[in-house]
Order: sequence, then structure tokens, then C-alpha cells
Amino acid sequence: MTTVLIADDQPMQRFGFRMLLESQDDMTVVDEAANGTEAVRLTDRHRPDVVLMDIRMPGLDGIEATRRIVATGARTRVLIVTTFDQDAYAYDGLRAGASGFLVKDAQPEELLAGIRAVASGDAVVAPSLTRRLLDAYIHYLPPSSEPPGQPEPKQDPRLSSLTDREREILTVIAQGWTNTEIATRLHLAESTVKTHVTRILSKTGSRDRVQAVILAYDTGLTKPA
Repeated sequence: MTTVLIADDQPMQRFGFRMLLESQDDMTVVDEAANGTEAVRLTDRHRPDVVLMDIRMPGLDGIEATRRIVATGARTRVLIVTTFDQDAYAYDGLRAGASGFLVKDAQPEELLAGIRAVASGDAVVAPSLTRRLLDAYIHYLPPSSEPPGQPEPKQDPRLSSLTDREREILTVIAQGWTNTEIATRLHLAESTVKTHVTRILSKTGSRDRVQAVILAYDTGLTKPA
């Protein structure tokens, strides 16, 4: 059973999420929070598998609440659900440690699949939504201080332990390739790709695929198109 905490300042939005989630045999809502402070407190109390986190809330916002929840080291994962075309803070939420990003007008089946993916340790934004997110928010990334052509990625300690193949796979993950696409285009077995991805996450200290994508952009391994 996947336990979920809903954090949103809109009562009707929380009600809608609760109705959807509790219609599923494998999900239960443990509590609701109307702001970030409540979300942090109730997460500590209930230790849910997933927090469904809005970003814009009064007082402590969803980004800082996400950061504090992740900082505890608990198994709880955060799935950001916000307004895609209005909220410019989704990328910051992912950098704070969220394991996924969805829009509030996502189809019910997409939201449910996202919760299940995050609860199982996967990431919702990657691989299928990675390109969409980065295309929209790539201009929020700080510009590189290195002149063009400088091998910045090789100088970053988080990437130093990667093999050439792992570096190559991390690069295309950040470009939005799925495991199937990587296997096909690089002529690898899909099981081999999965092994590489697991090793990349372990070596770079990334919680999940989303954090690995952010790492690739932060270090300059992948550049905005």
C-alpha cells in the first residue's frame, strides 16, 4: 500500500486528489497539509511514501518544505504537482530534492502512474517528460562561467568516477532519451542500459534519474540547445 500526504493550500484541490487516490486499491491518503510547515510536520509524523507537493503555499513554500523533508534522510519522496505554464519554480523544487514534477491538469492516470513511479524509487520527470521540462526551464539555469570548449564536466568530482560509456549515457539521459532509445541507438541490451543507469546514480550520489539530469546540466556535461 502506497501512503500519500497531500500538501496544497486549496481545499478543493486536496479534496480532488484525495478522491482520486482513495479510489485506488493500492493507495491511501494519510493526511493533508495546507502549507509547507504543516507538510514538514505531518511528513515527520506519518512518514508517507510520497508527498504530493504544491509549490505556491502561504508561509513556508513547497520548495523549502521539499528541501527540509529530503534533508531528514527519510524514505519519503516528494512529487511536485503545480501549474506548469505559470510556476517558474518547478526546477528549483527538483534541485531541492523532489523526485518528480507533474502539472495539475495532468490526466488522472498520469498522476497515479507518477505516484507509483516515485514510490518505487523511479522518477516522473525522466525519461518521458525530461525534455519537456528542460525545454521550458533551461533558461533558469545559471550560465556557465567557463569559456566554450573548456572540459568543465571532467573537472567536476561528481563525474570523475564515471566511465566514458557512463558519461555518454548520462549525457543522453539529460537529452530525454528513454532506456529503450539508448539501447537502440547505442546498440546495447536494455538490461545493460539499466545497469549503467544504476551505476551512474550510485557514483554521482543522485537520488534518482531527475537528480542525475540536473547534475548533467549543472556541471556542463550537457549544454542547452
